[in-house]
Amino acid sequence: MDAITLLKTDHRAVEALLKQVQDLSESAHAQRQELFRKIDKELTVHSKMEETIFYPALKQKAKSKEDDDATQEVLEAYEEHANVKSMLQKLENTDAADETYDAKLEVLSELVKHHVHEEEHVMFKEATELMDESELEQLGIKLSEFKGQLLSGVPA
Repeated sequence: MDAITLLKTDHRAVEALLKQVQDLSESAHAQRQELFRKIDKELTVHSKMEETIFYPALKQKAKSKEDDDATQEVLEAYEEHANVKSMLQKLENTDAADETYDAKLEVLSELVKHHVHEEEHVMFKEATELMDESELEQLGIKLSEFKGQLLSGVPA
């Protein structure tokens, strides 16, 4: 599986979890917290994959081809990850029954939606212009192997 297909598959999985949270009743605190743990795990693994393998590869390729737009897109993605991580930490430290919990989840959802949109409509397009199919396939293999390592070490 090429890198872009793998990353998009992760995006769909997180979107599905976020939708499940939104569909819960207001009193479903335990279910909300359990779904958040899954979202947290998915986003943590996904961001480590991107930051360790995909972003550096894309940034290096962009710099070698003097593509300032793609380089800037990677730098923005790192900043967006920082915002998502900050919101994840706030949610980790907030009880699901707290009146601010749902608001924090909604902000997390909006941050993730924006980031996914940017990646899928801008960054991935740039990646396909800068890298050939075999490079994207090799990146996909690296990402998949790294994801397996991360999942074996990340508690559910």
